[in-house]
Amino acid sequence: MMRESRLDNGVRVLTETIEGVRSAAVGVWIRQGSAHEDASTMGASHLLEHLVFKGTESRSPRQLVQELECLGGSIDAYTSREHTSFQARVLADHLPIALDVLSDLVLRPRLREDDLELERRVVLEEIATVEDTPDDLVFEIHGEMLWGGHPYGQSILGTRETVGALGAGTLRELKEDRYCGANLIVAAAGHVDHEQVLRQVREQFDDVPAGSPAPAIGAPGPPRVGTERITRDSAQTHLVFGTITPGMADELRYALVILSAAFGGGMSSRLFQRV
Repeated sequence: MMRESRLDNGVRVLTETIEGVRSAAVGVWIRQGSAHEDASTMGASHLLEHLVFKGTESRSPRQLVQELECLGGSIDAYTSREHTSFQARVLADHLPIALDVLSDLVLRPRLREDDLELERRVVLEEIATVEDTPDDLVFEIHGEMLWGGHPYGQSILGTRETVGALGAGTLRELKEDRYCGANLIVAAAGHVDHEQVLRQVREQFDDVPAGSPAPAIGAPGPPRVGTERITRDSAQTHLVFGTITPGMADELRYALVILSAAFGGGMSSRLFQRV
């Protein structure tokens, strides 16, 4: 059963108890992704997600990962077009420790200039890796073409130019503006008790400023129709065909998943067999 509560500062707390397990997954989601960025700050959300792992006011980078991994748990993060997520997987008994580490990451990162230069090089290498990997690059090109200038078509990683120009001050402003109660969701699933999780979240997040919700992402226009080809010295060809479909909240998505599997999912699909 899923339950929801909300702190006075706007932080939403969601839990789902799953019988028969003794582990728990917990995460913090922030309403801030690449589609909230303008063209000059493209990649800022992703770079900030990297930078928080370089240490907090009370934990070194090593402590941030070792506190959970030494218990057999794990910690990870990712940035999407619409949100940033930090999550951990632990035994249920270690859930308070996981929440403490996650709240430290999200609320009290140091965001130092010296650390930024190190992480900037990491992200620039990620961008170079995508450029050198045709089956990744083709999706970047497809998204940019499909959305036709809408923020959904922007690269989550950013570009060499935008990432190279981002400063620690810009990332601090982004963190202060968006990592606030109005944009935070804390969710836990597994062997969890809602009231206990709510109590722990209140201890860690009750002092977070309420702030203001991230601006709504404008609706995209009709999809662009066109073709783009990039020729490289390679033995492979990568093709992507795509268009806009109903969203995740639409019941039609279930039929679309089946249709996708029939046409292109695995070696038994019609596309694979025809090729």
